[in-house]
Amino acid sequence: MLIEVGFKGNRKDFFLWEDETPPALNAAVIVDADRGEDLGFVYALGEHAEKRNAGVPHGYGAAGTTKKARRLATDEDVQRAKELREQDEDARRRAMERVKANELVMKLSDAEWQWDRKKLTLYFTAEKRVDFRTLVRELASMFRTRIELKQIGVRDEAKRLDGIGRCGRQYCSASWLPELRPVNLGVAKDQHLSLNPSQISGACGRLMCCLRYEHEFYVQSRKRFPKEGKLVRTKRGEEKVLANDIFRERVTLRGEDGEIRVIGLADLRAEADEIGAPLPAVSAPSQPVATEPEDEVIADDEDDGDDVDAAEDVAEGVEAAADAQTTDDESSRERRPHRRRGRRGGRRNRPGGRGPRDGASPDGGQGPTGAN
Repeated sequence: MLIEVGFKGNRKDFFLWEDETPPALNAAVIVDADRGEDLGFVYALGEHAEKRNAGVPHGYGAAGTTKKARRLATDEDVQRAKELREQDEDARRRAMERVKANELVMKLSDAEWQWDRKKLTLYFTAEKRVDFRTLVRELASMFRTRIELKQIGVRDEAKRLDGIGRCGRQYCSASWLPELRPVNLGVAKDQHLSLNPSQISGACGRLMCCLRYEHEFYVQSRKRFPKEGKLVRTKRGEEKVLANDIFRERVTLRGEDGEIRVIGLADLRAEADEIGAPLPAVSAPSQPVATEPEDEVIADDEDDGDDVDAAEDVAEGVEAAADAQTTDDESSRERRPHRRRGRRGGRRNRPGGRGPRDGASPDGGQGPTGAN
């Protein structure tokens, strides 16, 4: 039987249960770990675990897993695990002192002792590459055990540390969200949300994961409306589309005389068809590029894919919202001509001019002395 076991920091893994009697949900079990044993709690089993194994990022898919759950944990085992959890924060603080002593630019987010104390895992975030070889040797000498430094992204950090979001509920990443998918600023633009980073960013400092939940609804709904900013022909002549209300099925128009009116989408289509000028087909709003989720790595690099920091996007200019609405034809017409970088007025030893050091003028003609 396949079971899914949860550990500290919302970390989960799959194991094989060979006993005929399946364990109960939330039961403490001893499982195989890196060169030892670890203690976790049953999160899913049976068909539910099989389904999750095929759909979650930490699953093994059709290949399956070879790791085994050895036995149910005793009360003494659970008590020992609780004592270790109390020592995690002390280990993180002691390790952070060594980080500062080595002047490393990295943030230790969390520490986790393995149940048998044969390994101590330290999770950290960093913006650049970090050479922590000296740090690992010092920590191994300090704690007398194997040390593993694991770099994670800021979203994974929020998932491990957990907390309450601005909605008043537990972080989605720490409670039910199966994978951490990148979110870019285009999602907020399609929903006409504020581009203020303080309003659309989560506790991790990145755009909130919940921006993706209703994005598909907005994309599909806007396909039925004329594009904002375009001119449409109605009984009153040409009118410009100012705004679309996808929830009330209404369109705001402004006529040539400056008069603004609000009309239902169905009435607008009927009015346009009546005068023989049906509304043109509208392309769907730009969708964010699908990329791989941020994974935990044991390297010095951190790659957040297309995940966009809202503060950086706004700092670079909110004009990106207008740029996203330009067509491919307009982009091609506005393409800047290629400009060759180098010496002006021709190259040396070639017809058409000599360099300024040879007495030639910048435009390739005769220099001030009149020499050719």
